Amino acid sequence: MSSLKELVKNPSTIIVDVRSPWEYEMEHIPGAKNIPLDQIPYKTDEFRLFKNPVVVYCRSGARSSMAASILAQNGIANVYNGGGIGDMQFLIN
Repeated sequence: MSSLKELVKNPSTIIVDVRSPWEYEMEHIPGAKNIPLDQIPYKTDEFRLFKNPVVVYCRSGARSSMAASILAQNGIANVYNGGGIGDMQFLIN
């Protein structure tokens, strides 16, 4: 398995910001999709269509942990918790 840093740097990895739209607008990882945590349970079919690994992140890592857990409970296994946005910025640099 690739390390989280390798996954984040891979252009085929799908990066998902699970924060609110206003948080996303203030700052986000370039190329990240914004799917707020409260929408994750309703978007599982969309996640099933992703053929590449998915890394979720938020502000501190708490919401992204919940998102990864919700997705895993719905049988979506190729999802990784990237932690907070600061963690993600460290990984991509």
